[in-house]
Amino acid sequence: MTTHQTTGFTIEPYPGLPLTVRDVGAGRPVLVLHGGGGPASVAGIVDHFAATSRVLAPTHPGWEDTPRPEWFSDVGDLVETYLDLLDDRDLRDVLVVGASFGGWVAAEMTVRDRARRIGGLVVMGAFGPHIEGHEVRFPTAPPGPPSGPPSGQGSGASAPAPASGPAPASAPRRGPSPAALQAMVAYAGPTRSDPKLLHRLARVSVPALAVWGEQDTAVPPDFGRAYAAAIPGARFELIPGAGHIPTREAPEATFAAIDAFAAAILR
Repeated sequence: MTTHQTTGFTIEPYPGLPLTVRDVGAGRPVLVLHGGGGPASVAGIVDHFAATSRVLAPTHPGWEDTPRPEWFSDVGDLVETYLDLLDDRDLRDVLVVGASFGGWVAAEMTVRDRARRIGGLVVMGAFGPHIEGHEVRFPTAPPGPPSGPPSGQGSGASAPAPASGPAPASAPRRGPSPAALQAMVAYAGPTRSDPKLLHRLARVSVPALAVWGEQDTAVPPDFGRAYAAAIPGARFELIPGAGHIPTREAPEATFAAIDAFAAAILR
């Protein structure tokens, strides 16, 4: 997959709140919203769309060591900030693609889009609705090197015992950083859901697609079915063999479903 040169800008929508936005490609605007894994988790989506579209991909305040003021503390704050971004850039017919937590933000944006900037919605592995019998659990492991045998050892070899003390500064993170997890808890609230979201989604009037990994154990496919049932005319696509991030685990099938949807709603 082609990797496009990273370009972008930083704005300050509120005093003390810098917002970094990756801005690549040209064409129909696409807004890509990441989940707990941060911008890297949606890099493949950004690169895919950048071949034919202008893609904006903000970093949620609190991720990638970006500041998050204490008062900036719920989904609505992100929603209003990103709707203002579309207004300020005078973007129209925007396709909004949200993964995991970003899908919740994307869905709420379509509910509140009074200026009619959004032309289509894709949610992928998104939590947000309250689904009876399902509880979304955030990762609790501290950041550190990925588990598994070191390079050069077979899968059956025993990995050496971890050294005591903190992981080296250069070690790759195994998941969201502590600051990102703190931001996620602040935005999502103690229940990690909004019991009124499914009711509000009945107001959505743009085409919508819920695309889900069949083996998503973090946010099971029942969430995707609930999104699709709540949004008038929405479609639900289940991707066989994929987990929580189907664009990584089954990219060909996932992008085929997303591209077909995007092509069908072009105006």
